[in-house]
Amino acid sequence: MSGPATGGVPTLAIVGRPNVGKSTLFNRVVGSRRAIVGDEPGITRDRIYGEAEWRGRTLRIVDTGGIIPDDKDLMVAEIFRQARVALDEADAVVMVVDGRSEIAAPDLELARLLIRSGKPLFLAVNKMDTDKQQGLPGEFYRLGIRRLFPVSAENGRGLDELLDAVLEALPRQKEASTEVTEATENQPEAAVETKVAIIGHPNVGKSTLLNRLTGTARAIVSPIPGTTRDAVDEIVELNGGRFRFIDTAGIRRKGKTHLMAEKLSVVMARKHLEAADIALLVIDATEGVSALDAAIAGYAHESGRSIIVLVNKWDLVTSGHKKAGRESKASRMQEQESKRPADRAAYEQRLRDALKFLSYAPVLFISAETGKGTEKIFPLLEEVAAERRKRIPTAEMNRFLQQVDFDRASVPARQRVRIYYMTQASVAPPTFVLFTNRKVKLHFSYERFLENQLRRAFEFVGTPIWIKNRARD
Repeated sequence: MSGPATGGVPTLAIVGRPNVGKSTLFNRVVGSRRAIVGDEPGITRDRIYGEAEWRGRTLRIVDTGGIIPDDKDLMVAEIFRQARVALDEADAVVMVVDGRSEIAAPDLELARLLIRSGKPLFLAVNKMDTDKQQGLPGEFYRLGIRRLFPVSAENGRGLDELLDAVLEALPRQKEASTEVTEATENQPEAAVETKVAIIGHPNVGKSTLLNRLTGTARAIVSPIPGTTRDAVDEIVELNGGRFRFIDTAGIRRKGKTHLMAEKLSVVMARKHLEAADIALLVIDATEGVSALDAAIAGYAHESGRSIIVLVNKWDLVTSGHKKAGRESKASRMQEQESKRPADRAAYEQRLRDALKFLSYAPVLFISAETGKGTEKIFPLLEEVAAERRKRIPTAEMNRFLQQVDFDRASVPARQRVRIYYMTQASVAPPTFVLFTNRKVKLHFSYERFLENQLRRAFEFVGTPIWIKNRARD
């Protein structure tokens, strides 16, 4: 997905054998659940990238698959290959071991490999959750890695010392020169890249849509091999913008059950969402919204991705087409409406009822096969990308607050808070911090009311809004 580090930001690779807590450590450092975490060894197969800020400096973090050197198993060999690429990119490396397990031969072999790389190397002895366990890591000095840190990725224990040591070993980023030469002024401004994941359950037309978007657009298109085993990213440069499409197709395997295909669709969608800014959620118009569609959409929403809903195969609905072998849900609805032409507004209303949490997501009706309606996708992507990165000045936020009548929010008196001021803390997704008289979790009615008021004033088309509360003191 993401390529090598750019812009002078140092890269820190997290490596280790399977099931030692690498993804948990990654999520803790990055500050969000960017990697899939589970008890199954080897759940992270590919590299996942994220950014973290520590002591005012930015780090690029790479989470890798579990490594077992020289294991000939195909999957493990692929994991090792991906991790080796991350090592080549890295400016520093953290090797993670399970502090509650004994040192194994693969640990020693991996440590020797990392030491030979000559890069700043740190050993995180993980799962040291209590003070009683702090004396256990001593035996891990046998690995030969001098900088050893007992940590608990689960609760954050010991990470301050680890990150401080990492920063100390890394060169500081060079300050950008304030002098602007004539040559620099004449250089075209670098295009901002927007990563777009095409998600949806199997057979909704994701591959057809990818081919349509990358094959017929009047733009430069280039295939870029991705870090996943199945996907190839496609880059489209259009109107000075740059879109990287992350294809989530190819998840079905011959011989697999329908249930397995559905499970894979959720896992792959979730994995590709980790690298995306915007998700194109593809719905099969002839089937309507399924529980699987809602589950995939939920992952996109909860992870803070901007979302555009594409109702594909709309031409089949309007022509009264029925799927071979079974009557589709949409077709049955049409018959119940006395075979009247498909009502787009009514269909969209049913879709929004099924996906209530995506009220902010624009909906397009398209046919990826014929291309009808697809010409609206790129302009909408540009709009949503801009909305995702939009920042509202604090002064404007305070004027906004003065105009909001919070008495209209249906919140019990004991759960109300007094809001002193409000600021936008970050973008992508837009995140707002309320400074109030007490540090409590905002009542959901307060959050919903405030989000509706923010959208009415500033729109934020296609992107979720995150709201956090802090006590002023």
